[in-house]
Amino acid sequence: MLQQKLQTFIDRYEEINNLLISGDVISDIKRMTELSKEQARITPIVNKAKEYIQVIEDIAENKSILDDKELGELAKEELKELEPLKPALEEDIKLLLLPTDPNDEKNIYLELRAGAGGDEAAIFVGDLFKTYLKYAENNGWKVEIMNQNSSESGGFKEIVALFKGDHVYSKLKFEGGTHRVQRVPDTESQGRVHTSAITVAVMPEVDDVEITINATDLKIDVMRSSGCGGQSVNTTDSAVRITHLPTGIVVTNQDQKSQHKNKDKAMKVLKARLYDMQEKERMEKEGLERKEQVGTGDRSGRIRTYNYPQNRLSDHRINLTLYRLDYIMNDGLLNELIDPLMADHQARLIEANGL
Repeated sequence: MLQQKLQTFIDRYEEINNLLISGDVISDIKRMTELSKEQARITPIVNKAKEYIQVIEDIAENKSILDDKELGELAKEELKELEPLKPALEEDIKLLLLPTDPNDEKNIYLELRAGAGGDEAAIFVGDLFKTYLKYAENNGWKVEIMNQNSSESGGFKEIVALFKGDHVYSKLKFEGGTHRVQRVPDTESQGRVHTSAITVAVMPEVDDVEITINATDLKIDVMRSSGCGGQSVNTTDSAVRITHLPTGIVVTNQDQKSQHKNKDKAMKVLKARLYDMQEKERMEKEGLERKEQVGTGDRSGRIRTYNYPQNRLSDHRINLTLYRLDYIMNDGLLNELIDPLMADHQARLIEANGL
C-alpha cells in the first residue's frame, strides 16, 4: 500500500532529526554529513507524503459526514476539491520514488565524431555542436573545449568538450548514439540530397576516487600538433596521445600549447571513457537496458534524423517528429526533444518498478 510505503520515509526523516541532535552524531562530522545528505534527499518525498496522507484523511473524514443533514452539502463541496488532488499527488510521488541515476548531477564530456559522409559529416559535427553550445547557454552552463580536430572543408572530424552546470548529465544523457543528417551540400551542383552520419557520446565527468589508472597501463606519445594550418596550430611537440593498453582506448589532445596541460586534459577524458565503459559493462551484467553510444558511425543504428529539405527532425526511439528543425538548431531548443525523452524514460521506470 502506497500510504504504508510513504510512512517509512516519514519515520526515517524523524529518526534522522533525532540523530542529528544526539551527542554521538554531533561529534562525528562525517556521520553528520551523511545523515544531512540523506535527509535532504528524502525531504521532497516526505513533504509530498505528508500532503498525500492529509488528503487521504480529509477525504475519509468528509465521506463519513455525507449523510449529515447540516454538514453533508459542505462535505460534498470539499470532496469535489479533494478527490482530484489524490491521483495528481500519486503521480508526483511515483516520480519521486523512482530510482535515481547516480550520474544525473554530474558534468559531462560530450564527444562528436564525423562518420559516413566525409566532408558533409564533419560540417554537421560543427553545426550540431553549435546547437549544443546554444542549449548550454540557455541552461546557464559553461563549456570548455578539451580537444578538436578540424576538417579542411569546415566543421570538425572530432570535437570533445566539457559541459559544466546543474544536472547536465540528466538532460544530455539521451543524446548518445548515431545522428543522421539529410541535406543538399553547398558543393552539390545538381541539388541532390546527401545522407551523412555522425556519432555522439555522453560521458559523465568522474573524480579520481571513482576510477584508478595504473601508470604501467599507459603508453604516452608526444608529437607535433596537426591541423588545417594557420596561427592556431602548434609548431612544438606539445600534442599528447595516451593509449590505455588493457582496453586499447586512445585519447589525443593538442588544443593547449603546454604539453603538461594537454596531458592533463587527455587524462581527464580517458578517465571518463573508462568509467563509461565500466558503467556499460555493469548495466549489461545486471540486465539493464542502456542507451546506444558511439558505434560504427555508419548510417544504421540511428537515434535521430535531421532532414533539412523538409525542415524535419525525428527521434526514432519515441517516434517523435517535429517540423521546426531550423528553430531547434539555431536557437538550441533541444528541450523539445529532451523533455519527451525524459518523460518516456520515467514512464518505463514506473512500469519496471511496479509503481
